[in-house]
Amino acid sequence: MVPMQRRSLFLLFFILGVFGLQAQTATLFGTVLDSNTNEPLGYAYVTVDGYNNQTTTDAKGNYQILVPPNRELKIYYTYLGKNKLIIVQPLEPGEKKRIDVRIQTTFNTKEFQVNGRQGRETPNVVYIRPKEAKRIPGPSGNIENIIKTLPGVTGNNELSSGFNVRGGNYDENLIYVNDIEIYRPQLIRQGQQEGQSFINPDLVDNIAFSAGGFQAKYGDKMSSVLDVKYREPDSFAAGVKASLLGTRVFVENKIGPRFRYSIGSRYRSNAYLFGTLDVQGNYKPRFMDIQTYMSYDITSKLRLSFLGGIMQNQYRFVPQSQTTSFGTVTEALQLTVYFNGGELMQYTTSTNAMTLRYARSKYFTVRVIGSMITSDEREFYTDEGAYRLDELDKDLGSSTFGQAKFNRGAGYFINHARNELQVRVYTGAVKARYTKDVWDIDYGVQIRNENIHDRLNEWVYNDSVGYSVPVNQGDSLFLYSTIRSKNALNSVRYSGYVQQNWSLNKDLNMILNTGIRAQYWTLNQQTIVSPRFQFSFEPNKAWNNQDSLPDSLRKKDVLFKASFGVYNQPPFYREMRDLQGTVHTKLQAQQAIHYVVGTDFYFKMWDRAFKFTGELYYKKLNYLDPYLFENVRIRYYGTNSSQGYATGIDTRVNGEFVKGLESWFSLSVMQTKEKITYTNEDGVQVTTPYLRRPTDQRVTLGVFFQDELAKWPDYKVFLNLIVGSGMPYFLTGQYRYTDQYKIPPYRRLDIGFSKSLIDDDHRPKKKRWRMIDEAYITLDVFNILGVNNVASYLWVRDVSGRTYAVPNYLTSRRINLNLVVKI
Repeated sequence: MVPMQRRSLFLLFFILGVFGLQAQTATLFGTVLDSNTNEPLGYAYVTVDGYNNQTTTDAKGNYQILVPPNRELKIYYTYLGKNKLIIVQPLEPGEKKRIDVRIQTTFNTKEFQVNGRQGRETPNVVYIRPKEAKRIPGPSGNIENIIKTLPGVTGNNELSSGFNVRGGNYDENLIYVNDIEIYRPQLIRQGQQEGQSFINPDLVDNIAFSAGGFQAKYGDKMSSVLDVKYREPDSFAAGVKASLLGTRVFVENKIGPRFRYSIGSRYRSNAYLFGTLDVQGNYKPRFMDIQTYMSYDITSKLRLSFLGGIMQNQYRFVPQSQTTSFGTVTEALQLTVYFNGGELMQYTTSTNAMTLRYARSKYFTVRVIGSMITSDEREFYTDEGAYRLDELDKDLGSSTFGQAKFNRGAGYFINHARNELQVRVYTGAVKARYTKDVWDIDYGVQIRNENIHDRLNEWVYNDSVGYSVPVNQGDSLFLYSTIRSKNALNSVRYSGYVQQNWSLNKDLNMILNTGIRAQYWTLNQQTIVSPRFQFSFEPNKAWNNQDSLPDSLRKKDVLFKASFGVYNQPPFYREMRDLQGTVHTKLQAQQAIHYVVGTDFYFKMWDRAFKFTGELYYKKLNYLDPYLFENVRIRYYGTNSSQGYATGIDTRVNGEFVKGLESWFSLSVMQTKEKITYTNEDGVQVTTPYLRRPTDQRVTLGVFFQDELAKWPDYKVFLNLIVGSGMPYFLTGQYRYTDQYKIPPYRRLDIGFSKSLIDDDHRPKKKRWRMIDEAYITLDVFNILGVNNVASYLWVRDVSGRTYAVPNYLTSRRINLNLVVKI
């Protein structure tokens, strides 16, 4: 940690030492309006193409952004997925220019044009405004909460930032912050141990998500990509959020004409939430981090930026007792456990990345990126427990109704682990873009060194009804399960990509993106090649853009899209480690072939713009590494012994159901299955019929809804609803070859109630409060319906040898109070 601090301080002093050089920038400002109603479009994106410079409009549609002088610029304005391109002629240094823009948000609105050049849609991508991401109620406080409400995404643990996309698991998702791929700790077993994700909501400026069929410029994972950009401020701002669960603070500023910085810090303790769990004890979780993003314009063509952060998620727990009731009306059971021991889990991750961006001309931009990620993970626990399994009195007329009637079994267990993992990832990359005439090309190369050391020592001892499982013989002590291993891996990955956007027909906004990426890994000596294609067009665009065309003759504003691609995923550490702890270094890449077709349909309702998105997909899955879940931990087989498929349909409707507040409804239907080849107890190789994969959640509904009181708009309501059908769950690895047990449907509703204290319409009268730009309080009610959702199962036996699945319930109803102040 000390070397990282020295590097960060050196960089800071370097930037502060040179920021006094004179800058040469110009300023664009103006208002973004709806072209049909002339109403301002709040929180629309304004992006300077090729310069990684972006801002958003305020609630009144106003914006201001710094741009380089002496060159023609492409400025993209984006709202609800509709893009508008403005060509700006060269500006003088220090010049300020006003540009007001009107964006077509409905099918009956004429689109504004500049020099005949149009913006374009990006197929298979959902854009989310940071305001919605920060307002969504949820116990984790992570930005991933809002991703779980999108179509094709499932998330069945409110304490975890992990999410599954279209039949894949969370190891198959790419997450980027400012072009840096984010690392996720590998040893986490339960959601309550996980803490905060890397992404800091207070620093976010742009969120883009694709559930499949994404472009070749993104990396080698099978399912999805979440691309987050941090903000580059143009003025001073600061804020704090305090709640019963923790505190967040941030500060940002532009110092002089060249230097910008953003710093955010978070502290969180979920002990208040854990009080609703069945396992009672002394919870002492502590999750904290600090991040910074800084940039310095060395010249008008050269920019240096730095992304740094250190995060420590620590989970201390001394369990005392557990009482869990389960079963049915005809067979009501209760498990009672008394514990001794304790747990200490600690995950410390640091991220440091430097980017040097050079704009040689208005056509060509290149970025040189160097990053280092370190992670030290420790998992120490020894839990000793004695349990009894009782049948409850189910007679409603009995005086002992709901109490233990007679004992079904008793037992004793010890769970022990001393696991350590160290990960060091060093990456160097060069990425470039060239845009001129017919060329709109992105390409890049990357080299990544991975250094991994682990030491695993864990075992389980079970004693059921006085008999050790397995049975001891003589003076020997046989453990129920044991994992002991020590591994050291050092490898290099070489990768590259190239992709081109082809404008086939400007009148129809017909775009074809063709790309290919490749990777070679020295550990398994495998080379993978992944071609990818995206196509989209608007059949009625030219017709609707006719001058003086009556609204009655306008056709539907619709976009059609299709994608095809090969998505190879070389293994990382966790995929190579089998159920016994052995690391298989020759494991080959898993593969998913995506076929996606869909449509975006823009329509008008209540004189406001709405968008319907529908996608039908099929994924052919090859060379799969089978796995099973233990709570949030994924345990792989370490073999390419499976093949399968995932298919489904995703739908979403979003827009302002309440004027000025965007909401959406997502509905998905999906099925994913696989065939597993294995060697049975007789030594015969067997292939199973198609079995449900662990992420086979057939139907999911996600809703994010915002509302306000008509007469008192300062009072707002935020609703986060997630409903998902049941999923398969497996006792051990050998039972993975059959469809065995099912987790019941996941149903969770979180609601937040907000009262604005200070905003543009309510300015404080006292001088000491006038520095505050915004202040509001929020009362969140988590799991307001009090549903007992199941995360996993504990398996116990009775006197007859029958095995019972005892549910491990997630958090119940809780109330949280937040105060947010921004200056």
